[in-house]
Amino acid sequence: MTAEFLQFLFSGITVGAAYALAALGFTIIYNTSGVINFAQGEFIMLGGMLSAALLAFGLPLYLAIAVAVVATGVVGLIVEKLVIEPAKNTDVIGLIIITIGASLAIRGCVQVWMGKGNRTLPSFSGDAPLKIFDASLLPQSLWVLGVAFVIVLLLGWFFGKTVMGKSMLATSYNKLAAQLMGINTKFILFLSFGLSAILGAIGGAILAPITFTSYDVGIMLGLKGFVAAVLGGMGSGAAVVAGGLLLGIAEAMAAGYISSSYKDAVPFLLILLILFFRPNGLFGAKSSERV
Repeated sequence: MTAEFLQFLFSGITVGAAYALAALGFTIIYNTSGVINFAQGEFIMLGGMLSAALLAFGLPLYLAIAVAVVATGVVGLIVEKLVIEPAKNTDVIGLIIITIGASLAIRGCVQVWMGKGNRTLPSFSGDAPLKIFDASLLPQSLWVLGVAFVIVLLLGWFFGKTVMGKSMLATSYNKLAAQLMGINTKFILFLSFGLSAILGAIGGAILAPITFTSYDVGIMLGLKGFVAAVLGGMGSGAAVVAGGLLLGIAEAMAAGYISSSYKDAVPFLLILLILFFRPNGLFGAKSSERV
């Protein structure tokens, strides 16, 4: 029983770390602009698919991943410049529809270019599983967890120690006040799309050796990343990371102890419960308004 539980726990934490990276991308854009970017899942897909394509082209694994991550970041910047910026005066619902349209366009381009087949990447450090109390843990799972942990630390440093990071935080707290202080909030939004695309691409690349990637994997990964962000409260990075890990563990436990058929239903059941009983998320602060 212990080995079985640990096996499900390891699986949940691994995929939860990928959800956490997607959730961070959602949160960065939402906090700087109020936009919920449903193209975030396609950034995850691009990270894995471009890495696989560049590897097949002959680039070394780590160089292929680095180029894919940078290229996905550029795609994020293009989406903001050509799609979001021209519609800056559109209401929230309109912006959501626009990001969905961008998602469909990216997915369609990748399907035409790379086809519908599944692709994968080799494990970064071998496939021999590690045994922990009779449960197996793939070395790639440690890479997923380690990279996610390092990214959280780097984001903490970026937002806490750099001028650009503090400008992004100021914009998220009060956009008008940030503008009055001389912060270029238009550029901050532009940068946030690139940063969120990079985070998504990293998640897609490190997860590809464990789960196959294809042109349509971004749909569910993006939706689950959004659920993780809502669970965490769309607030601090630590909160949405916790939301991603909780979502991954809940999914794995449901698949292991109930049925794998219900695995994809868990995120949507959780988001319904959260929206009904705690709209600010599990870790979000309660808000009040004086009238």
